[in-house]
Amino acid sequence: MKILYLETSSKNCSVAISDHGKLLCLTEEVSENYKQSESLHTFVEWAVEGAGISLKDIEAVSLGKGPGSYTGLRIGASSAKGFCYGLKVPLIAVNSLESMIEPFLDKNYDFVIPLVDARRMEVYTAVYDGKTGNEVTGTEAKILDETSFQEFRDKRVIFVGDGAKKARQVLQLPNADFNEDIYPSAQFLIKKTLEKIDKKEFEDIAYFEPFYLKDFHGVKKKP
Repeated sequence: MKILYLETSSKNCSVAISDHGKLLCLTEEVSENYKQSESLHTFVEWAVEGAGISLKDIEAVSLGKGPGSYTGLRIGASSAKGFCYGLKVPLIAVNSLESMIEPFLDKNYDFVIPLVDARRMEVYTAVYDGKTGNEVTGTEAKILDETSFQEFRDKRVIFVGDGAKKARQVLQLPNADFNEDIYPSAQFLIKKTLEKIDKKEFEDIAYFEPFYLKDFHGVKKKP
């Protein structure tokens, strides 16, 4: 089964294609300027070409549903819906935080904790078991201070994501590891996507909305 993966929830605009669970091609770029609107469809074209297939060969579309950038999620969701309607294929949606933990599983960590930078000292986060990748605590918006995550003080923990930079500065966890250069990536949606397909956990394309977690607050223009 050939699947197209889109992950646009962060500064990383990421597209991947797999066949029977094997990664065929990955095209992605981290940009401070959030280039999803100008890059996503070009990346899809490159990924299809790199995989040696045609777009009409795609049998499902998987989307990193957030949480993350409001604009990025809107672009990813509208593109995913367009591909699903045009190709008449199902839509699968995966929590974007789950695509950040896979490289750190089975690395002797008790817990892997993704941190996506939000406003000021706020992050989007969840806690995952370091061996199984199972969710321990659900996704939430959390304001960081010196008391945050103290329940893991005596555990082997790694914080991953662009929110780890400010976490390192305030968390009182001397034994924790931090990796700031991690963003949600389409290549790490494969495993969870296949699990959802096996369980027939498909989205209603017409009514699907990304996982914003918080309401959008636009910047007011000065008169």
